Amino acid sequence: MLPAECTGESGKQNEKEINTMKTVLIEKPFEIAVTDTEMPVPKEGEALLKVLYCGVCGADVASYTGNQPFTTYPRIPGHEFSAEIVSIPENDKGLKPGDIVTANPYFNCGTCYSCRRGFVNCCTDNQTMGVQRDGSFREYIVMPVERIYDGKGLSAKELALVEPFTISYHALHRAPVKPGDKVLVVGAGPIGLFALIAAKTQGAEVYVADVLEGRLEKALHFGATGVINSATSDIKEETMKITNGNGFDVCVEACGLSVTFLSCIECAAFAANIILIGNGKKETTFLHSILLKKELNVFGSRNSYASDFKAVIDLISGGEVNVLDMVSAVYPMERADEAFKALAENDGSLSKVLIEM
Repeated sequence: MLPAECTGESGKQNEKEINTMKTVLIEKPFEIAVTDTEMPVPKEGEALLKVLYCGVCGADVASYTGNQPFTTYPRIPGHEFSAEIVSIPENDKGLKPGDIVTANPYFNCGTCYSCRRGFVNCCTDNQTMGVQRDGSFREYIVMPVERIYDGKGLSAKELALVEPFTISYHALHRAPVKPGDKVLVVGAGPIGLFALIAAKTQGAEVYVADVLEGRLEKALHFGATGVINSATSDIKEETMKITNGNGFDVCVEACGLSVTFLSCIECAAFAANIILIGNGKKETTFLHSILLKKELNVFGSRNSYASDFKAVIDLISGGEVNVLDMVSAVYPMERADEAFKALAENDGSLSKVLIEM
């Protein structure tokens, strides 16, 4: 509420300042502005959150470059974030103002066949923040209390990395991964690296393939048993050396490219599992008889569950992994356009980029 003395022109100015906030807006491909938008007002069952850090996802970069088919413009990007609770209704989660939290950004309809069967992560009318609906790149947002997760003492930067970690964590639990399994992760971007970490927590022996030496060094830092530079080595030959001619028990595709999917099929052992995380943008042509011959299991993976968020928060808070090593750069909100441009032109040297709100 405005003070009583706020009248006249100065009062109008104060009212504007109180009722607006700074927001990062993709106006159209390759054009980003930091603009004033109205402060959100919580509805029943919603909390008001002050956003602290946002991660820039590949989907956000695709919206920026005009390569995201589900994005319309103008669009506020962002679905990887941490926030401080400003106000919240009474709840059975023990959440209160001042808590540092993160949240589930995938909004499901609750009525489609997938939702009715409990597969809310692949709702047929899914709306992900920053893609089908406006996202977290703004000073304040409102979120349903049921979607907010206690940060359990993690830092705001760590909590901004939880959502991308859940994508890989969920994927690596789509198929059985047993202690001692040999796992190949193809692609060492952030999602591939999180897949490496998730597989290691399940006791697997994990190898990572990529065409960029810097990314492979990052994979070794996060505990890869070995790496394959597929730009300078034959990935099939290296696979046979590593697995004594058997192939990998699990192959994880984390690039979304036709060639990497085909590599997974080629490098998989007979009766192996293939997990697809990368979002492909081109058709892949292959003789499907190879799937029959090897009796391969192919698992698609989309989004994640509430249980994945809670498990990942527990993993990080338990000290099993230092996710902050994933962060390559932090930009202030006012330089968001520089962050998006850097990622759009990324030569592989950048892993995770955060925006401080």
